[in-house]
Amino acid sequence: MASIITNLRAVHARIAAAAQAAGRDPASVSLLAVSKTWPVAQVHAVFEAGQRAFGENYVQEGVKKVAALAGLGLEWHFIGPVQSNKTRLVADAFDWVHSIERLKTAERLSAQRDAARPPLQVCLQVNVSGEASKSGVAPEEAPALAHAVTTLPRLRLRGLMCIPEPDGGQDTLRRRFALLRQLRERLASEGLALDTLSMGMSHDLEAAIAEGATLVRVGTAIFGERQKPNHSA
Repeated sequence: MASIITNLRAVHARIAAAAQAAGRDPASVSLLAVSKTWPVAQVHAVFEAGQRAFGENYVQEGVKKVAALAGLGLEWHFIGPVQSNKTRLVADAFDWVHSIERLKTAERLSAQRDAARPPLQVCLQVNVSGEASKSGVAPEEAPALAHAVTTLPRLRLRGLMCIPEPDGGQDTLRRRFALLRQLRERLASEGLALDTLSMGMSHDLEAAIAEGATLVRVGTAIFGERQKPNHSA
């Protein structure tokens, strides 16, 4: 567990250094610890080190962790693809969803979110690299989706998320992240004051912060290399 704590501190130092290099306040960048495939004990260790926001990619695994760690005041973010048959589980268990790419998914989450709970905080996932295999709404289609999502009850649209291709090099990464930032600026000009740019992971968080990331999603740099999942997604 000690290595996890050391890793967490190192990630915070990277975030602070990247923010300062970009002329930004380090406090303007939040850390989401991506705990997918890692057992509850490791998540609890990171919690004890001061981390409160955790991200999960697999619905059933995430739901079990939410239940196991209930009462700790954790904030749970779902960052994986949202399957239609799992929207109720996501709406019930999570505080945030970063991966909205279709209006139908947003409508189901809105309808299934308990009205007694705070609104589900959501981001649109944008396919900034144009890869056919990559999830996300096309950039040119994102404004229409964003405006539609803002009309749904029990959801609050907070921002945009992206996952660029991992092997494009620093210049390509910067362009991808800049595209997401520019899209948020366009939406702001259309009256949508979004406060979240969810972009940047273990290998590219510096480039993301340089282009305006407000939340970075870091798993490997905290927990180590991924364990092989032994569950159904």
